[in-house]
Parts: sequence; C-alpha cells; structure tokens
Amino acid sequence: MYQNIFHNAEDTELLLQLSKGNKGAFDILYDKYWKQVFNSAYKRLNDIDYAKDIAQDVFVQLWIRGNKSPIENLPAYLFVVARNSVFKHLEKESRYSAIPDMAQHIEDPLNRADAEVLYDEFLTAFNQLIDQLPTQQRIIFKMRFEEDLSSQQIADILQISPKTVRNQLGKALSTLRASLLMIYLILFFYQGK
Repeated sequence: MYQNIFHNAEDTELLLQLSKGNKGAFDILYDKYWKQVFNSAYKRLNDIDYAKDIAQDVFVQLWIRGNKSPIENLPAYLFVVARNSVFKHLEKESRYSAIPDMAQHIEDPLNRADAEVLYDEFLTAFNQLIDQLPTQQRIIFKMRFEEDLSSQQIADILQISPKTVRNQLGKALSTLRASLLMIYLILFFYQGK
C-alpha cells in the first residue's frame, strides 16, 4: 500500500523519500529505470551477466548515496554512473588480463612453469613495494587501485584536497614505476640464464 502512494510520484519526490530510507520509493525507481541502466551497460559490454552486475551496482550506489547532494536529473545520473562503471570494468579487465595471458601462450610446459614462477615473484615484489610506500601514498594507492575510488572520493574519505590525492598518487606511481622497471629487468635477465 505504501508503494501505491508513491507509484505516480515524480522522481524528485521518490528521491526525497529514498534519502529518508524509504524502500518502497527505491523499489519504484528500480522498477522504473533498471531496464534502461541494464541496456546502457549491455550496449557497451555485449555481456548479459556483466551488464546485470553493473545495473545492480548502479542501484546499490543509489541506495547507499543516502541524502548527499540532490540529484536533479535521475535518468542522466543513472546513465553516467552506469557508463563510468562500464569503463571501470573494462579498465580492470585490461589491467588484470594482459600479464597472465603471456604465460598461457607458452607451449613448452617447463617454460610455462618458469614464466608462472617469475610472474608470482613479480607480483610478490610489487606488493612488497606497495607496502614500503609512505603511509599516505600507500593508503591512497590502495584506495585508488584496489577499491577503485576516484580522486574526489578518496579526498572526501581522507578529508584532504583532490589535488593532494593526485600528487600523492603521482609520487607513488613514480616510485613504483622506477622500482618495477628494475625488478622486471632482473627477472628478465634471470629468465634468460
């Protein structure tokens, strides 16, 4: 019955009710926009399962958003969140699939085993490098690349400026880039012997 009261309500009223934790208002918005969000993700990914996951994530974000700044155009907001989620997904896929594929293309089982050991050693060295970063750089790096948060989100959580986040992230990446190049060269020469 409570849902029937808001069934014909405008998005602004539903969002107001949602900010007060009204599940009925959320359900109406979900029913009204889920297919559009799903279609938006599916057009870019051409994968039903990932598109469903992204649509779910978009609505989870809407629910969690609570009473932060008001949304003036809900369809546009949902479209942007879906688009950004698709881009993050594609970025993750390309970031994490490129290196392991190299070992799988090696046909000789002994060489493949060597490549997998080297890859594991490389990852171990990489994680140790991250742990050796100064505290703030390490926290920001992990929030950005493990939790997939934007510079603004990190700034809000840590209560620092987005510029500080970007500066610290740049320093961390610079340190890691130089160190990883050295590790890569050592492992490359080790593999050749």
